[in-house]
Amino acid sequence: MKRLLDIICSIFLLILFFPLLLITGLLIKVILGGPILFKQQRPGLLARPFYLYKFRTMTDHRDQQGNLLPDKLRLTAFGVFLRKSSLDELPQLINVIKGDLSLVGPRPLLMDYLPLYTEEQSKRHLVRPGITGWAQVNGRNAISWERKFELDIWYVQHQSLLLDLKILLLTIKKVILSVGINQPGSTTMESFTGTKSTVKEGHG
Repeated sequence: MKRLLDIICSIFLLILFFPLLLITGLLIKVILGGPILFKQQRPGLLARPFYLYKFRTMTDHRDQQGNLLPDKLRLTAFGVFLRKSSLDELPQLINVIKGDLSLVGPRPLLMDYLPLYTEEQSKRHLVRPGITGWAQVNGRNAISWERKFELDIWYVQHQSLLLDLKILLLTIKKVILSVGINQPGSTTMESFTGTKSTVKEGHG
């Protein structure tokens, strides 16, 4: 049932937002240049890799050695707008139709993080990842990695269509308010380097 609803809703949203997708793509081409889409391999259901699609929000500016400049120097005002409005996420509806993503589920992170997860944190891959999730409506990038994973695991253990509907409605609210886009003091979320302690609060 969830997969069927994902497909129906994604096709409807792609048709509904097609003019917006077209305009956004043209603006990216003019302001940032090509390519319009950002493509990156991410772990999906059972950690199987797939390519995630997003609208590009950064330039490809490099230093004299050919290395990409830091994110804060490559993220333009237009890119910030795309992220705050979550317009950069719209191409992921294609991922949903393909079966890589669900509308709701733990966000797919980087392949490099896979060996860094604890056994408990790895359970986030027992369900199909999503465009939005329980962690996104409870702090998004403004909370710690450990808290984010706790929320992901809670979703895996309590998932239901009713919970998904609640998350989708809360996501709309978060997008309108532009809450939790970045980690405090950072342009983007800092990289995950592993959980320093597996001792939970109140148990040691």
